[in-house]
Amino acid sequence: MNRIFTYPASIALGAAMVLLTLAPSSHAGYTSATPPTSGPTVPGDKAALDRRTGIASAPENAPECVKRAIWATNYLRTKPYVWGGGHESFYVDGYDCSGTVSFLLHHAGLIHSPVVSKEFTGYGANGKGRWITVYARDGHVFAVIAGLRLDTTGFGGEDGPRWRLSGRPAFGFVARHPDGL
Repeated sequence: MNRIFTYPASIALGAAMVLLTLAPSSHAGYTSATPPTSGPTVPGDKAALDRRTGIASAPENAPECVKRAIWATNYLRTKPYVWGGGHESFYVDGYDCSGTVSFLLHHAGLIHSPVVSKEFTGYGANGKGRWITVYARDGHVFAVIAGLRLDTTGFGGEDGPRWRLSGRPAFGFVARHPDGL
């Protein structure tokens, strides 16, 4: 079991709050100095996407860390795709695939620094998770969180860090998940 990227949620959340307090308010579209501790929810175990706004609602039955990760990641929905974006910092003007997935996992309290796509092939535990699954290979990574795909590839649609309703082929990707999620 590989746990090199895990942090206790309370420590990671505290560190995220400190970083957000120090970060300029324009980063990642944040309008306050702390990550959101609440947001839209829907009944059940599956997240929902408002197609008009691109905002995901967290499932009421999800663990709190999953809800907070979804709410925080909603802030990326208007950011552009930028190759290498999110590798140096969680708070930049644009994100690539690994920067996007790193942002999500950071706000779930599961990693403390950005990770590149190939490194995700050894993240957490093998296989699909109940709440979060990371699909990784050398060159690309995406995640499925409570049934929604978080990806920078739109398959004919807009590229950039967005929630997607449609799945994508996972051939050639390694499925990994955070322990317990």
